[in-house]
Amino acid sequence: MSDDALGVWCAGEDWCPITATATVIGKKWHPVIVHRLLDEPRGFNDLQRAVDGISSKVLSDSLESLEDHGLVERTVVSEKPFRVEYALTERGRSLRPVIEEMQAWGSDHLAAPP
Repeated sequence: MSDDALGVWCAGEDWCPITATATVIGKKWHPVIVHRLLDEPRGFNDLQRAVDGISSKVLSDSLESLEDHGLVERTVVSEKPFRVEYALTERGRSLRPVIEEMQAWGSDHLAAPP
């Protein structure tokens, strides 16, 4: 375990890295948000358009949670008009292989309903 490891509680008698990881990225929209930020930082509105179907409240709450876990950083780009940009941290970028495997598995094993 690295010195900068994030302490995450998980249910059960023994600490489980799978449960702890699911606590951080297991929310419905978290992997999608991380995926949309893999290649470039995005402003809030751009990110909301890129994450089809997410409400602004849920996006805001999700970004706050991802920030709290050290996966996303928020930067104020301009004051007038007020504009912020979201980008993955190094810890967030380290999720690339996990997110790409989720995408590959979904492509191989799931289909949109008719």
